[in-house]
Amino acid sequence: MKLFFNGLFMSGLVAACVIFTGCNNLPTKSDPLFSSPPKPRVFTGQPSPLDSQNNADVARFRVGDTVVVSFSGTSEYIIPDHEEGVKEDGYITLDLIGKIYALGKTTGELQNEIQTNYVPKFYRRLTVTVKSPTDRVYYVGGQVNHPGVQSYLGDTTVSKAIQAAGDFTDFASHTVTLTRANNGGRVQVNVDKVLAGKEVDPAVYPGDQIDVQRSIF
Repeated sequence: MKLFFNGLFMSGLVAACVIFTGCNNLPTKSDPLFSSPPKPRVFTGQPSPLDSQNNADVARFRVGDTVVVSFSGTSEYIIPDHEEGVKEDGYITLDLIGKIYALGKTTGELQNEIQTNYVPKFYRRLTVTVKSPTDRVYYVGGQVNHPGVQSYLGDTTVSKAIQAAGDFTDFASHTVTLTRANNGGRVQVNVDKVLAGKEVDPAVYPGDQIDVQRSIF
């Protein structure tokens, strides 16, 4: 009988050890089984820094840029292409729909806006395509050290354009003529007064021309 109770006691002890050991091997919250899965990225509507960098590289229309609007897909009649420079107020003007603000928009944004203004109010079916020449230049001619075509690399002014063209020659008049590409308007600019802060330094846009005459003195 004593041997029976001893055997029963040993069997219970072994079982308890197995259960205890198994409990120690159970996964805890720090184990992979209980670790939280990575949270999905939540779209908040705010662009990421990378998105902002990419958006900064997108070409957008500036004053003086040429906008070419082509039309297709309409069965009514053929609509001729429309070509126009962006005016200083930021607008271009199209048949039927009038003024459309183009300044600061991409070709795709402007294309969509023009299309929604034409369809379905004026046309049942119409495909609008907007293009812009990739080269942006202005012209400085006459009495400067490097006359000719100048690359338009961003916002610039008459005095800066003169400096970019190598500055005045010794025989140059410092009162120059700025001719606007979009409307042919002419502005007389005294560069000496501009540099002295006594006169406004007009902006120069793609296609504009600066003419530096020879001084009469």
